[in-house]
Amino acid sequence: MVTIQELREKIEVLRDPSSGKTFKETGGIRHLGIDTENNRVVLILALENKDAPEVKQFKVHLTKLIKIDLKFSGLKLELEDLTPKEKGTVLDKEKKIRYIGIASGKGGVGKSTVTANLAVTLAKLGVKVGLIDADIYGPSIPSVMDLEIKLPKGTDDEKIIPFEKWGVQVISTAFFIENNRPLMWRGPMLHKMLQHFFYDVKWDDDIEYILIDLPPGTGDVALDIQSIIPQCEMIIVTIPHPTASQIAVKAGFGAKQLNHKILGVVENMSFFRTPETSAEVYLFGQGGGEEVAKQLGVPLLGKLELAQPRNGHHSIYGLDEYNGLVYLNIAKQILGK
Repeated sequence: MVTIQELREKIEVLRDPSSGKTFKETGGIRHLGIDTENNRVVLILALENKDAPEVKQFKVHLTKLIKIDLKFSGLKLELEDLTPKEKGTVLDKEKKIRYIGIASGKGGVGKSTVTANLAVTLAKLGVKVGLIDADIYGPSIPSVMDLEIKLPKGTDDEKIIPFEKWGVQVISTAFFIENNRPLMWRGPMLHKMLQHFFYDVKWDDDIEYILIDLPPGTGDVALDIQSIIPQCEMIIVTIPHPTASQIAVKAGFGAKQLNHKILGVVENMSFFRTPETSAEVYLFGQGGGEEVAKQLGVPLLGKLELAQPRNGHHSIYGLDEYNGLVYLNIAKQILGK
């Protein structure tokens, strides 16, 4: 049985018939999945020119690869054109945006809180920051950032205007879901939503950093992020518990396999400070963050205590608090200061 990664490697070396570049070079694999029930490949490819006359013969070659060489029963193929940004026709200032994904192996480790606090802290340091909530099935950034759930406005050229809070521009799937209904989307629909977030949002022209709150695990969204922004860097979030740290290591190795640079590890819920004596109690054990960092060969950027912000907000810490200072130190490391 061909794995999804093996399948990706086979398609990445194929050449876009309209440009002659490999799909690895162009990042043209929009979505790749295996429909195991019907033993077929589901593929969305972006070409330099999907209407080029050479595309017809390319489809024949691709179908032969999938059905004869790799023994799948069928191929569901959709073709799109590369965006102007992917074709390299945008301004240099747009190319200099630094993308940082915040990932974890499992849910419940506080990844969204870490993402939001890092974004707000960077903004406090004078950095222009955008935040994409790519945790499609469990979008929580609006709640963490205390933003009202409502449909964003659009520009005359149909770009989405992000919301702004504490100097951070924010876009989330939550703004497009009616009455908190659960999403029942398959891979291609997820991919198209992510594309909208990267190419159809009217970020400020001088935006410098875009942080991406990724869903737990290493599924479709992780692969889509790699195809849309292969230069995306990663921060891995874990808690001290051995099980969580083991899964975080897998998420880190998954990111490395997709050629993402890992900036470091953040250990959340490292300890609890008792109100009476301020003694540190290690509710989830110790050493998880250090172990993840050691196995991935990256620095441990910071250790956060289990505590509520004292400023009245339920998630965002002030710079006069322990966690606020930890976030300040992590932000400075990201900035190289």
